[in-house]
Amino acid sequence: MPLPRPQAPRRLALALLASGLLAACAPPHGPPATPLPPLPLPAAHPLRSLGGLLLNRDVIGFGGLSGLHVDDNLRLTAISDTGRWLRARLVLDEAGHPQGLAELESGPLSDGLPISLPGRFSVDAESLARLPDGRFLVGFERWHRIRAYDGISSWGEPVEAPPGLSAAPLNASLESLAVLADGRWLVITEGLEHAPGLLRGWVGAPGAWTPLAFRPTPGFLPTDLTPLPDGGALLVERRFNVWERGFRGRLLRIPPERLAALTAGSVLAGDVLLTEAELPRENWEGVSTFAWQGRRLVAMVTDDNEFFLQKGLLLLFSF
Repeated sequence: MPLPRPQAPRRLALALLASGLLAACAPPHGPPATPLPPLPLPAAHPLRSLGGLLLNRDVIGFGGLSGLHVDDNLRLTAISDTGRWLRARLVLDEAGHPQGLAELESGPLSDGLPISLPGRFSVDAESLARLPDGRFLVGFERWHRIRAYDGISSWGEPVEAPPGLSAAPLNASLESLAVLADGRWLVITEGLEHAPGLLRGWVGAPGAWTPLAFRPTPGFLPTDLTPLPDGGALLVERRFNVWERGFRGRLLRIPPERLAALTAGSVLAGDVLLTEAELPRENWEGVSTFAWQGRRLVAMVTDDNEFFLQKGLLLLFSF
Protein backbone atom coordinates (compact mmCIF):
# COMPACT_ATOMS: atom_id res chain seq x y z
CA MET A 1 0.00 0.00 0.00
CA PRO A 2 1.57 3.35 -0.99
CA LEU A 3 2.32 5.81 1.79
CA PRO A 4 0.02 8.85 1.89
CA ARG A 5 1.51 12.03 0.60
CA PRO A 6 2.17 14.78 3.19
CA GLN A 7 -0.51 17.40 3.30
CA ALA A 8 0.38 20.96 2.25
CA PRO A 9 0.97 22.25 5.83
CA ARG A 10 3.25 19.31 6.51
CA ARG A 11 5.13 19.88 3.26
CA LEU A 12 5.58 23.55 4.18
CA ALA A 13 6.80 22.68 7.68
CA LEU A 14 9.29 20.16 6.29
CA ALA A 15 10.55 22.69 3.75
CA LEU A 16 11.02 25.33 6.44
CA LEU A 17 12.82 22.84 8.68
CA ALA A 18 15.12 21.80 5.83
CA SER A 19 15.93 25.41 4.93
CA GLY A 20 16.65 26.20 8.57
CA LEU A 21 19.03 23.26 8.84
CA LEU A 22 20.79 24.29 5.64
CA ALA A 23 21.13 27.86 6.92
CA ALA A 24 22.55 26.63 10.22
CA CYS A 25 25.12 24.51 8.38
CA ALA A 26 26.03 27.19 5.84
CA PRO A 27 29.39 28.90 6.34
CA PRO A 28 29.29 32.50 7.64
CA HIS A 29 29.25 35.10 4.90
CA GLY A 30 29.87 38.79 4.51
CA PRO A 31 32.89 40.94 5.38
CA PRO A 32 34.62 40.50 8.76
CA ALA A 33 33.91 44.16 9.54
CA THR A 34 31.80 46.99 8.13
CA PRO A 35 32.50 50.73 8.43
CA LEU A 36 30.80 52.96 10.98
CA PRO A 37 30.49 56.77 10.78
CA PRO A 38 32.51 59.10 13.06
CA LEU A 39 31.15 59.97 16.48
CA PRO A 40 29.69 63.49 16.88
CA LEU A 41 32.43 64.92 19.12
CA PRO A 42 32.60 68.69 19.73
CA ALA A 43 34.88 70.70 17.43
CA ALA A 44 37.16 71.65 20.33
CA HIS A 45 37.54 68.07 21.55
CA PRO A 46 41.14 66.88 22.07
CA LEU A 47 40.36 63.82 19.94
CA ARG A 48 38.88 63.62 16.47
CA SER A 49 36.66 60.63 15.69
CA LEU A 50 37.59 58.82 12.47
CA GLY A 51 34.71 56.35 12.60
CA GLY A 52 35.00 52.67 13.28
CA LEU A 53 34.14 49.10 12.38
CA LEU A 54 31.30 46.80 13.37
CA LEU A 55 32.96 43.41 13.79
CA ASN A 56 31.30 40.31 12.36
CA ARG A 57 31.82 37.69 15.05
CA ASP A 58 30.47 34.88 12.84
CA VAL A 59 32.99 35.56 10.08
CA ILE A 60 35.91 36.20 12.44
CA GLY A 61 35.01 32.99 14.29
CA PHE A 62 34.87 34.33 17.84
CA GLY A 63 34.29 37.45 19.90
CA GLY A 64 35.26 38.46 23.40
CA LEU A 65 38.19 40.66 22.30
CA SER A 66 39.91 41.88 25.47
CA GLY A 67 43.35 43.11 24.41
CA LEU A 68 44.47 45.07 21.34
CA HIS A 69 47.68 46.11 19.59
CA VAL A 70 47.97 47.98 16.28
CA ASP A 71 51.42 48.72 14.90
CA ASP A 72 52.55 51.53 12.60
CA ASN A 73 52.08 49.24 9.57
CA LEU A 74 48.37 48.82 10.44
CA ARG A 75 48.90 45.22 11.56
CA LEU A 76 46.26 44.50 14.18
CA THR A 77 46.71 41.85 16.86
CA ALA A 78 43.97 41.05 19.37
CA ILE A 79 43.35 38.42 22.02
CA SER A 80 40.08 37.02 23.28
CA ASP A 81 39.07 35.92 26.76
CA THR A 82 37.99 32.68 25.08
CA GLY A 83 41.67 31.83 24.55
CA ARG A 84 42.03 32.86 20.89
CA TRP A 85 44.23 35.30 18.97
CA LEU A 86 43.41 37.37 15.90
CA ARG A 87 45.70 39.02 13.36
CA ALA A 88 44.55 41.26 10.53
CA ARG A 89 45.44 44.31 8.48
CA LEU A 90 43.44 47.41 9.34
CA VAL A 91 42.23 49.01 6.11
CA LEU A 92 42.01 52.83 6.14
CA ASP A 93 41.05 55.28 3.42
CA GLU A 94 43.18 58.32 2.56
CA ALA A 95 41.64 60.33 5.42
CA GLY A 96 42.23 57.59 7.98
CA HIS A 97 38.64 56.36 8.17
CA PRO A 98 38.42 52.59 8.83
CA GLN A 99 37.09 50.60 5.87
CA GLY A 100 37.51 47.02 7.04
CA LEU A 101 39.84 44.21 8.04
CA ALA A 102 41.91 42.16 5.57
CA GLU A 103 44.27 39.17 5.68
CA LEU A 104 42.64 37.64 8.74
CA GLU A 105 44.43 34.93 10.71
CA SER A 106 43.38 33.37 14.00
CA GLY A 107 44.12 30.44 16.25
CA PRO A 108 44.22 29.17 19.83
CA LEU A 109 46.37 31.14 22.25
CA SER A 110 48.88 28.89 23.97
CA ASP A 111 48.38 28.75 27.74
CA GLY A 112 51.55 26.73 28.31
CA LEU A 113 49.71 23.48 29.02
CA PRO A 114 49.61 20.38 26.81
CA ILE A 115 45.86 20.23 27.48
CA SER A 116 43.99 23.34 28.63
CA LEU A 117 42.15 23.20 31.93
CA PRO A 118 38.32 23.01 31.86
CA GLY A 119 36.40 26.21 31.18
CA ARG A 120 38.35 29.45 30.91
CA PHE A 121 40.60 28.96 33.92
CA SER A 122 43.85 28.72 31.93
CA VAL A 123 42.90 30.68 28.78
CA ASP A 124 41.19 33.88 30.03
CA ALA A 125 43.50 36.35 28.24
CA GLU A 126 42.70 39.94 29.19
CA SER A 127 45.65 42.24 28.41
CA LEU A 128 48.15 42.58 25.58
CA ALA A 129 51.39 44.57 25.35
CA ARG A 130 54.44 44.55 23.10
CA LEU A 131 58.07 44.63 24.18
CA PRO A 132 60.72 46.63 22.29
CA ASP A 133 62.17 43.36 20.95
CA GLY A 134 58.83 42.54 19.29
CA ARG A 135 57.62 39.91 21.75
CA PHE A 136 54.04 40.08 23.02
CA LEU A 137 53.08 40.01 26.68
CA VAL A 138 49.69 38.57 27.58
CA GLY A 139 48.09 38.97 30.99
CA PHE A 140 45.69 36.25 32.12
CA GLU A 141 43.15 36.22 34.91
CA ARG A 142 41.45 33.41 36.82
CA TRP A 143 44.89 31.79 36.78
CA HIS A 144 46.67 35.12 37.27
CA ARG A 145 49.92 35.26 35.32
CA ILE A 146 51.88 36.87 32.46
CA ARG A 147 53.27 34.99 29.45
CA ALA A 148 55.65 36.23 26.74
CA TYR A 149 55.29 35.17 23.08
CA ASP A 150 57.87 35.50 20.29
CA GLY A 151 54.82 35.71 18.02
CA ILE A 152 51.23 35.65 19.19
CA SER A 153 50.81 32.20 17.61
CA SER A 154 53.89 30.75 19.37
CA TRP A 155 54.05 28.53 22.45
CA GLY A 156 55.12 31.32 24.80
CA GLU A 157 56.88 31.19 28.14
CA PRO A 158 56.05 32.30 31.69
CA VAL A 159 57.22 35.67 32.99
CA GLU A 160 57.58 36.62 36.64
CA ALA A 161 54.37 38.36 37.71
CA PRO A 162 54.22 41.12 40.34
CA PRO A 163 54.25 39.86 43.93
CA GLY A 164 50.79 39.65 45.45
CA LEU A 165 48.98 39.33 42.12
CA SER A 166 47.70 35.89 43.12
CA ALA A 167 45.46 37.58 45.72
CA ALA A 168 43.39 39.28 43.00
CA PRO A 169 39.74 38.28 42.59
CA LEU A 170 39.19 35.42 40.17
CA ASN A 171 37.69 37.56 37.40
CA ALA A 172 39.23 40.98 38.17
CA SER A 173 42.97 40.79 37.76
CA LEU A 174 45.32 41.54 34.85
CA GLU A 175 43.09 43.73 32.68
CA SER A 176 45.71 46.48 32.23
CA LEU A 177 49.30 45.85 31.16
CA ALA A 178 51.56 48.21 29.18
CA VAL A 179 55.24 48.61 28.35
CA LEU A 180 55.98 52.32 28.76
CA ALA A 181 58.21 54.37 26.47
CA ASP A 182 61.11 54.13 28.94
CA GLY A 183 60.88 50.33 29.05
CA ARG A 184 59.14 49.98 32.42
CA TRP A 185 56.09 47.76 32.64
CA LEU A 186 52.91 49.16 34.19
CA VAL A 187 50.32 46.76 35.62
CA ILE A 188 46.98 47.84 37.11
CA THR A 189 44.50 45.31 38.45
CA GLU A 190 40.79 45.51 37.88
CA GLY A 191 39.62 44.49 41.33
CA LEU A 192 42.47 43.96 43.81
CA GLU A 193 41.99 46.70 46.40
CA HIS A 194 44.93 48.61 47.82
CA ALA A 195 42.62 50.65 50.09
CA PRO A 196 39.01 51.86 49.77
CA GLY A 197 38.67 53.56 46.40
CA LEU A 198 42.15 52.48 45.27
CA LEU A 199 43.31 49.50 43.22
CA ARG A 200 46.65 47.75 43.44
CA GLY A 201 49.23 48.12 40.69
CA TRP A 202 52.95 47.84 40.00
CA VAL A 203 55.57 49.51 37.84
CA GLY A 204 58.97 48.13 36.89
CA ALA A 205 59.81 44.73 35.41
CA PRO A 206 60.27 41.11 36.50
CA GLY A 207 62.52 41.08 39.54
CA ALA A 208 62.16 44.83 40.07
CA TRP A 209 58.51 45.53 40.77
CA THR A 210 57.49 48.68 42.65
CA PRO A 211 54.00 48.64 44.22
CA LEU A 212 51.62 51.54 43.65
CA ALA A 213 47.91 52.36 43.75
CA PHE A 214 45.51 53.54 41.06
CA ARG A 215 42.50 55.76 41.73
CA PRO A 216 39.74 54.91 39.20
CA THR A 217 36.79 57.16 38.41
CA PRO A 218 34.10 56.38 41.02
CA GLY A 219 31.94 53.55 39.74
CA PHE A 220 34.44 52.59 37.02
CA LEU A 221 37.21 49.97 36.81
CA PRO A 222 40.32 49.95 34.56
CA THR A 223 40.24 47.50 31.65
CA ASP A 224 43.27 48.30 29.46
CA LEU A 225 46.40 50.42 29.03
CA THR A 226 48.54 51.55 26.13
CA PRO A 227 51.75 53.61 26.16
CA LEU A 228 52.25 56.96 24.45
CA PRO A 229 55.60 57.90 22.87
CA ASP A 230 55.91 60.95 25.15
CA GLY A 231 56.15 58.67 28.20
CA GLY A 232 52.47 58.92 29.12
CA ALA A 233 49.71 56.36 28.69
CA LEU A 234 46.05 55.96 27.82
CA LEU A 235 43.75 53.91 30.03
CA VAL A 236 40.26 52.55 29.39
CA GLU A 237 37.71 52.41 32.20
CA ARG A 238 34.46 50.47 32.20
CA ARG A 239 31.44 50.14 34.44
CA PHE A 240 28.36 47.94 34.40
CA ASN A 241 25.00 48.89 35.86
CA VAL A 242 21.75 47.13 35.01
CA TRP A 243 19.73 50.26 35.81
CA GLU A 244 21.84 52.37 33.42
CA ARG A 245 21.29 50.06 30.45
CA GLY A 246 24.42 48.00 30.89
CA PHE A 247 27.98 49.02 30.07
CA ARG A 248 29.61 52.45 29.93
CA GLY A 249 33.17 53.34 29.00
CA ARG A 250 35.74 56.14 29.42
CA LEU A 251 39.19 56.92 28.08
CA LEU A 252 41.76 58.58 30.34
CA ARG A 253 45.19 60.04 29.66
CA ILE A 254 47.97 59.67 32.22
CA PRO A 255 50.58 62.45 31.69
CA PRO A 256 54.25 61.42 31.37
CA GLU A 257 55.34 63.43 34.41
CA ARG A 258 53.04 61.37 36.66
CA LEU A 259 54.47 58.12 35.39
CA ALA A 260 58.05 59.38 35.62
CA ALA A 261 57.51 60.33 39.29
CA LEU A 262 56.14 56.95 40.42
CA THR A 263 57.65 55.56 43.59
CA ALA A 264 56.58 52.89 46.07
CA GLY A 265 53.15 53.79 47.41
CA SER A 266 52.36 56.41 44.73
CA VAL A 267 48.69 56.96 43.91
CA LEU A 268 48.17 57.25 40.16
CA ALA A 269 45.17 58.83 38.42
CA GLY A 270 44.28 59.90 34.88
CA ASP A 271 42.61 62.83 33.11
CA VAL A 272 39.45 62.27 31.07
CA LEU A 273 39.79 62.24 27.27
CA LEU A 274 36.49 60.57 26.36
CA THR A 275 33.51 60.53 28.72
CA GLU A 276 30.84 57.85 29.04
CA ALA A 277 28.44 60.17 27.21
CA GLU A 278 30.77 60.32 24.18
CA LEU A 279 31.35 56.58 23.74
CA PRO A 280 28.70 54.04 22.66
CA ARG A 281 27.23 52.02 25.52
CA GLU A 282 29.35 48.91 25.10
CA ASN A 283 31.89 46.87 27.03
CA TRP A 284 35.14 48.75 26.28
CA GLU A 285 38.15 46.55 27.03
CA GLY A 286 41.02 47.32 24.64
CA VAL A 287 43.07 50.33 23.53
CA SER A 288 46.15 50.81 21.34
CA THR A 289 47.98 53.75 19.80
CA PHE A 290 50.06 53.90 16.63
CA ALA A 291 51.54 56.34 14.13
CA TRP A 292 50.02 56.76 10.68
CA GLN A 293 51.07 59.32 8.06
CA GLY A 294 52.53 61.65 10.69
CA ARG A 295 49.52 61.43 12.98
CA ARG A 296 48.98 59.66 16.29
CA LEU A 297 45.92 57.41 16.13
CA VAL A 298 44.05 55.65 18.93
CA ALA A 299 42.08 52.42 18.47
CA MET A 300 39.54 51.14 21.00
CA VAL A 301 37.76 47.77 20.95
CA THR A 302 34.82 46.24 22.82
CA ASP A 303 34.41 42.80 24.31
CA ASP A 304 31.01 41.56 23.10
CA ASN A 305 31.05 38.58 25.51
CA GLU A 306 29.84 36.57 22.50
CA PHE A 307 26.34 37.71 23.53
CA PHE A 308 23.76 38.55 20.89
CA LEU A 309 22.70 41.80 22.56
CA GLN A 310 26.26 43.19 22.53
CA LYS A 311 28.35 44.49 19.64
CA GLY A 312 31.99 44.09 18.74
CA LEU A 313 33.16 47.60 17.90
CA LEU A 314 36.53 48.99 16.83
CA LEU A 315 36.68 52.79 16.96
CA LEU A 316 39.49 55.03 15.71
CA PHE A 317 40.50 58.53 16.86
CA SER A 318 43.32 60.95 16.11
CA PHE A 319 45.00 63.45 18.42
